[in-house]
Amino acid sequence: MTKNIGKKITLIRMKDDHVALQAQVNWALEQLREKLEEKWLSVEITDHHTDENGTGLSIIVGGPHTADLNLHQENQPVQAESFVIRSNTEKSLVVVGADVRGLVYALLEVSDIVKHSDDPVEALLNLEPIEDSPSNPVRSIKRLFVNEKTDKLWFYDKDFWGEYLTELANQRFNRFSLALGMGYDLGHDPDIKDFYFCFAYPFLVSVPGYQVNVQDLSTEERDKNLQMLRFIGQEANRRGLEFQVGLWTHAYEPEESPDLRYKIKGLHEENHADYCRDALKTLLQSVPEIDGVTIRVHYESGIPEPAHLFWKVVLEGVATCGRTINLDLHPKGIDDELLQVAEENGVPFTISPKFWAEHMGLPYHQAAIRETELPIEPTPEAGKMIITTTSRRFTRYGYADFLKEDRNYDLFFRIWPGTQRVLLWGDPEMASGYGRSGSFLGAKGVEIMEPLSFKSRKTTETPTGRDPYADPTLRLGTEDWKKYQYSYRLWGRLLYNPDASPESWQRFLRSEFSEAAESCEQSLKYASRILPLLTVAHSPSVANNNYWPEIYSNIFIIDQENKPEYHCDGREPAIFNAVSPLDPALFYRVDEFADDMVQNQKQGKISPVQTAALLEDLALAAQHHLQEAKGKVDNQKDPAFQRWQVDIEAQIGLGLFFANKFRAGTAYEFFERVGDASLLEQALKYYRVAKNAWEQVIQATKDAYSENITFGYVPFMRGHWADRLLGIEKDIRNMENQIHLAKNNVSVKEIEKAKKWLLPQQMELPEYHHTAPESFEKGQSVQISLSLQDVPSEYQVYLNYRHANQAESYQSIKMVRDAELYSAEIPASYTDSPYPVIYFFEFENEEKQRRLCPGFDENLCNQPYFSIRLAK
Repeated sequence: MTKNIGKKITLIRMKDDHVALQAQVNWALEQLREKLEEKWLSVEITDHHTDENGTGLSIIVGGPHTADLNLHQENQPVQAESFVIRSNTEKSLVVVGADVRGLVYALLEVSDIVKHSDDPVEALLNLEPIEDSPSNPVRSIKRLFVNEKTDKLWFYDKDFWGEYLTELANQRFNRFSLALGMGYDLGHDPDIKDFYFCFAYPFLVSVPGYQVNVQDLSTEERDKNLQMLRFIGQEANRRGLEFQVGLWTHAYEPEESPDLRYKIKGLHEENHADYCRDALKTLLQSVPEIDGVTIRVHYESGIPEPAHLFWKVVLEGVATCGRTINLDLHPKGIDDELLQVAEENGVPFTISPKFWAEHMGLPYHQAAIRETELPIEPTPEAGKMIITTTSRRFTRYGYADFLKEDRNYDLFFRIWPGTQRVLLWGDPEMASGYGRSGSFLGAKGVEIMEPLSFKSRKTTETPTGRDPYADPTLRLGTEDWKKYQYSYRLWGRLLYNPDASPESWQRFLRSEFSEAAESCEQSLKYASRILPLLTVAHSPSVANNNYWPEIYSNIFIIDQENKPEYHCDGREPAIFNAVSPLDPALFYRVDEFADDMVQNQKQGKISPVQTAALLEDLALAAQHHLQEAKGKVDNQKDPAFQRWQVDIEAQIGLGLFFANKFRAGTAYEFFERVGDASLLEQALKYYRVAKNAWEQVIQATKDAYSENITFGYVPFMRGHWADRLLGIEKDIRNMENQIHLAKNNVSVKEIEKAKKWLLPQQMELPEYHHTAPESFEKGQSVQISLSLQDVPSEYQVYLNYRHANQAESYQSIKMVRDAELYSAEIPASYTDSPYPVIYFFEFENEEKQRRLCPGFDENLCNQPYFSIRLAK
């Protein structure tokens, strides 16, 4: 750093520049000053040009119309939140934002370059021009308060908020959402104890005209909570972040909860809705820093369905608070009547459907939802869930039917934390894919429920709090989020711009891991695809409080009354081979694949043995790069590297475990159909390899992680990888005992055919050319065509299409061939609809093999189908 001593940086902000004089820009300038001074540079902030040449450089800061910036018109940032950084003269840099937030991002980018550079003056003088603009207007992080004991520690910690919110702004998130009331699923959990902030209003405000209070909560603590909420909002706003508060529970008296702490007094059925309306209004007026509210409007909020009249009253609190509020409705169970209530309220609103149920899958929207999510007729047995679990149950886990072109609301997607909660995630290509799919069919972006969401939920606190580590050298305490700084960086920057320069995350890796940076990046990239792929291909439950693939509770291949501890969303038998993919249009169930192969009618979907090969390839690639990193890193005992290594090794083991369990399950399924003992031996061989891989996971994590990582009180939501080994071993013993099912008269031909099916065969995708129509006119037919070269006359192509409405099934048409051109028509009667259309092809060769097109690219990060919107 001594080479920087004596060098001077002048930050020039013109006194007549309205954008540059805003408070958020002041904050960002101070961030830049701090980073420069940390590098032993002398810094001056001035409002005029200086004649001094100095030994450093000048940085001219301004809005889009600042004089003396010498930017050509075509280089001026125009789009909201966009910015430009480029050399102005030999020793000066211009930093320009299209608006306040754009200028904040520009200054923070310069700060980031300085922070991660040994010679910041040289780095800035030689900086290639940066012109950046956002793809998604909503880029949000959601943090959950779910446990009084653990979460008060960070909620009341002002230093925590300063660092955490700065990190979000640095990575170009533009919204922070604090969720209250997600600690329990009301209606599902009769043993609620920790009710802190669940029904949030009386924990924050006293509402005139009501004698509502919280038993055992002092007035001083209530006022402290309100002041902290204001503080969080102020700090978020100071950094250019919108502050959203989630009110996920509106039940004030959970049923059958005798041990409930903090009981609500003064409410009853007659004044409940009115109180919520007035409390919401009071809260918004008391905390002017709140920019928006998220409200869960289905039975899990504690309000029995139908509840249109209740929500009609409550939403008036937003309409009458005296200012503009971003109203966001969590749309599970929303029907036309509730949409009408929201529209008549007069406040513009968004809805925020889940992206991949309560998990994280690959970065595309599922081509189809599972059969168990399709709508059914309402029945009295549905009780308080009469809408959400029957006629509107397809709204629970995807975009449902909310993507109408004539919608009167905006929409963004929420990524839930079921798949990956603890282990480090970081894949630039996947984050980029999510950045593109965030704007799917006109949507506005993505909200991510942060790592460790739901940690210590349902009064499951442990001595280490949210921190899951047993090794004290790896613990971060209330700074647990710092483990995931690389994840935040990828998410924020690639949601902002999916084509962002790799330099924006690689500079961070070089600072962390020096010569090992590239190997660390590649290793974590491949490891990070394993669990999202698994989630899409194999989902016993869409609920994040049931299925936890990261610390998987074994579902048995052999059904001998070994029911899984958690339900399989209604599928029977509840065994591994019957588990549905989360996207059944593109992936096979194990038993479904076996049925089709036996009947010689394989579809173009990805088979379980192909999924196994993909998982294994990812694991081996991650392993290869991790070995490289170990050889290059300066200090393998460095805690930051240790955290990466342990988590990558765990994901490698998980990839190899599931790869071989898929193979074992498929081999066993063929054994049941064919009956040859060698197929059973094949299944056992694969299952034993899977067990060895699970033991590798245990070995990697046993000293690093706590024996009891808790996300709930049921066994499958807590514990350690070591706890799960007994279930795997028991299933293997059960499989060993199935030898009595073997037949003595199986033909060699049948055996060889079944063993061939266990190979990851995939029909070769021919060279094709297809351009999706830019748009279509409502009520007019759409011509779809593609060309194939050098395919035999028997080659067939089918067009599969449906509206962008997940409650609908695909239509399938055999395309007409004319030489190399295949064509089909989506009829005018079908396009007479408010929905966009999605479609994909299925190729069938002369041997009756099939393959879907376009399918996935080698990175598994593309949209594996086409979409077309209505013409405007």
